Amino acid sequence: GGAVSPGSYHHHCAIPSADQIRITPSLRSQKGSVWTKTPVSFEHWEAEVAFRVSGRGRTGADGLAIWFSAAQGLEGPVYGAADQWNGVGIFFDSFDNDGKKNNPAVIVVGNNGKLVYDHQNDGSTQALGTCLRDFRNKPYPVRARITYYKKTLTVLINNGFTPEKEDYEFCTKVDNMIIPPTGYFGISAATGGLADDHDVLSFLLFRLTEPGQELPPPEQEIPKEEQDKYQEEFQNFQLELDKKKEEFQKEHPDVQGQPLEDLYESVSDREFRQVFEGQNRIHMEIKQLNRQLAMILDEQRRYVSVITEEISKRGTQSGQAPSQELDTVISTQQEVLRNLDDLRNTVSASVKQLAVGQHENVGGLGSYETVQHFNDIKEHLHVVKRNIEHIIQKNTGPAEKPKCPELPPLPACLTMAHFVAVVVIQTLLFLGYFMYK
Repeated sequence: GGAVSPGSYHHHCAIPSADQIRITPSLRSQKGSVWTKTPVSFEHWEAEVAFRVSGRGRTGADGLAIWFSAAQGLEGPVYGAADQWNGVGIFFDSFDNDGKKNNPAVIVVGNNGKLVYDHQNDGSTQALGTCLRDFRNKPYPVRARITYYKKTLTVLINNGFTPEKEDYEFCTKVDNMIIPPTGYFGISAATGGLADDHDVLSFLLFRLTEPGQELPPPEQEIPKEEQDKYQEEFQNFQLELDKKKEEFQKEHPDVQGQPLEDLYESVSDREFRQVFEGQNRIHMEIKQLNRQLAMILDEQRRYVSVITEEISKRGTQSGQAPSQELDTVISTQQEVLRNLDDLRNTVSASVKQLAVGQHENVGGLGSYETVQHFNDIKEHLHVVKRNIEHIIQKNTGPAEKPKCPELPPLPACLTMAHFVAVVVIQTLLFLGYFMYK
């Protein structure tokens, strides 16, 4: 697949600037939307949207929506766009209308042009898929990747905690979803009694093709005349923006360039940035360790199942009880498996704790909660260390060191001492890196 320009955009009550579009400002009872001017006819597609939803309140309203519908829903009651649309809406709902403490949330709702959106229940009676995600006031842009392929709609979310653009997590999937073959993409937002700024930083649309399928020539997608027209519109917009900047400079001669406070960061800002960057690195390292532990667990389970199978096979063939040696091997392996399970659970808890800590730290530094989060993470890592030491004591004693039996159909076994040594070295390297940081 490749990036496709969906043509120029139609702005309705939205505020464009050089690097983003403010769909709605943080003022009460505002609506705004941006739509493609030309319809799109892709059998399979993928859209990537980067946006920010930010406000000073603990809760915000109402939310932002990403649309694909047969017609442009320029204004209406559903997150600023028209109701009874024909297509699909992916809603980032900020406000908890039904009081069930299930917001902020991402909600997928399909419509054939007849359904009236159930706003009072946050669309829960009509949702085809949903996940709870807090997308407000994140340090980096939140990203949504929406894929429609072979009648399956998949939504992935990057929560905006790290600068990694590809750090997506699964949100929801809808199978057997039928949407119009031709339609318009749009983004809308609305505020109510509470208000957030809803800013869209980028919108990328990709046509997806099956292997071997030929793409149409580019000139069939957008005629050259239209490309020239869009280019001219963009240049006019840039000229208008430059003109407004010049007028502002004339009206405010005392303000030249960027304000001083934007050029230099304060000591507290620098400390906050350094702490947050350190947390990001720790977060990514722990996630990597969690993935590695999952792989080790899978290998261990396969190893235990192969040995168990071989023992039962030999017992059936010879009619004798399994040897003491094989008994020792399998009990040792099961003990290692239990310890690894505990270890993985501990690391998973650390990942969740760190994510919570990052979320809390956005509000400020030096609070009691922040210190407590770091202490909890430290305690989790001590538990990891104790589990590793427990594995070593269980499996490296000279009298109990098991030897793998010679199994003709199987490749040579890796001894437990080598296996444990690899796990210990990996974990100690991680702990050393963590303590160093």
